[in-house]
Amino acid sequence: MGTTFEIAVFEGDGIGPEITGPTVDILRRMSDASDAYALTFTDAPAGAAHYAKTGESLPEASMDIARRSDAILLSAMGLPEVRYADGTEISPQIDLRKALTLFAGVRPVTVRAGQNTPLNMPEGKEIDFVLIRESTEGLFYTQGSGEVTENEARETLLITRDISEKLFKFTFELAQNRKNAGRGTGRVTCVDKANVFRAFAFFREMFDVEAKRHPELSADHAYVDATALWMVQKPWDFDVLVTENMFGDILSDLGAGLMGGLGLAPSADIGLENAVFQPCHGSAPDIAGQGLANPHAMILSAAMMLDWLGIKHDNPALLADGKRLREAVENVVADGRVLTRDLGGSAGTQDAAAAVLDSLFVA
Repeated sequence: MGTTFEIAVFEGDGIGPEITGPTVDILRRMSDASDAYALTFTDAPAGAAHYAKTGESLPEASMDIARRSDAILLSAMGLPEVRYADGTEISPQIDLRKALTLFAGVRPVTVRAGQNTPLNMPEGKEIDFVLIRESTEGLFYTQGSGEVTENEARETLLITRDISEKLFKFTFELAQNRKNAGRGTGRVTCVDKANVFRAFAFFREMFDVEAKRHPELSADHAYVDATALWMVQKPWDFDVLVTENMFGDILSDLGAGLMGGLGLAPSADIGLENAVFQPCHGSAPDIAGQGLANPHAMILSAAMMLDWLGIKHDNPALLADGKRLREAVENVVADGRVLTRDLGGSAGTQDAAAAVLDSLFVA
């Protein structure tokens, strides 16, 4: 049976439960078929709908489940009509990031041959890079508590040595793992605005110190505005990029656009001990309950979870299954016969998830 891993499951709001169900079903099938590991799943109530019913958006019991679990699978959260008394959004995912110090936001961008993309891709080119967004400070530091007067408003950008050094260590280790797996060139790019802001010069200095510890990898810098340009002109040149919270928030949506939309955009928020895996998209309440949601970003997030567990626990079977699951989704999307509405098709949630299962176990 192998080692058993407990997965905390936050099914989310809106379309959240619709994409979580088939994703957990796929993970159960993969777990049942393996004699090298087993997965168990524990539901953790949270979110806007839960807040509307109980007055709690992230109950302490659910926080305890998250802390003790081996990994956290979190679906889309939030509803536009449900807010705290001060008018801010219900966002347990941000609360989890802060409580568990999940400093590394990992956003893969992948476009395979045959996959539809807004880009005019040169023959033979594919896109496969990872954007790493610092997720706990930066320009999000004063979230909800900036200073506003009649004539001016101020927010505080915070970059600390403690978090930045952890972030860069994680980044170079990820680049090394990608290179070892044959997925990356071993190139790490620090994306900043060091020509204008002292805070980003500080950020870059710490990046350079960590880079010297990895002579087997290449390291360079790029300003964020130029990076946005190159992500459209030559995204196939990138391998691993690391940046501040706000810059990462913006560039990760650009990356999702390269893939065809947020329905294909998975993510992870990773700390020293805990990690959350969730799709980048929102809860889409306008289509909730209709069976129309694209489950692929959620399934790809689950694949990232298997990969992270495999690396952390030195479990080759988890690593192999994470790769199989990611490639199954990529094959379904590139094939083009079973696509959801957001990707130009007509398939529903269950049909799209079933196509991934068929690719895993039938093909």
